[in-house]
This record gives sequence, C-alpha cells and structure tokens, in this order.
Amino acid sequence: MYYKFSGFTQKLTGAWASEAYSPQGLRPVVSTEAPPIIFATPTKLTSSPTGYDYARKNKVPELQKFFQKSDGVPVHLKRGLPDQMLYRTTMALTVGGTIYCLIALYMASQPKNK
Repeated sequence: MYYKFSGFTQKLTGAWASEAYSPQGLRPVVSTEAPPIIFATPTKLTSSPTGYDYARKNKVPELQKFFQKSDGVPVHLKRGLPDQMLYRTTMALTVGGTIYCLIALYMASQPKNK
C-alpha cells in the first residue's frame, strides 16, 4: 500500500502509486538551457606566454629544501624571529591559561565563609 500526505486532514492517507510518487503541486523541472561554464577561460587575457595570471614560479621545491635542512632547529622555528615570538606567545598563553584554570578550580572547591 502507498501513502501520501493529505493537505485537508493533515495526516497520511492511502493512495495509488501514481499519486504517492507525484504529489500535487510538484512538477518535474526540465531545464531548457545548459548551465553556464564557470572557469572555462582565464579571467584576464594577457600577452604573457603563460596565458594565465595565476601561473607563477613554483616555490615548493625551494621551501622543501629550506625546511628539510638538518641544522638542529625544529621545523616550527625555521623562519627565525617571527616564529620564535609566535611560539613563545603561544606557550605563555597556554601556561597562563593552565594556571588560571587551576586557581579557578581551587577557589571553586573551597567553601565560602559566612
């Protein structure tokens, strides 16, 4: 047996298969136009030999050599002072947050004096 939602009684009612699979108000949508092709051509035509403005020099091999050098420095500190400042700030905030949480837990565990 097939069922469909009745708009009059607001309940499920028995129905034939054709009614259950094609509810009223819904019609099959057939598109008459093909969708436009997005990114089929570059956004800007140039006279450069590459033809695309996103084709730049590939820096990946240089960066791989730089980060894979064995000089005893961890990979997250390879770029010098900015990496050191970011690392130290992150560690300070982590330690400070841990201390703050421990103090809050200690204060929450103590009974209040009247």
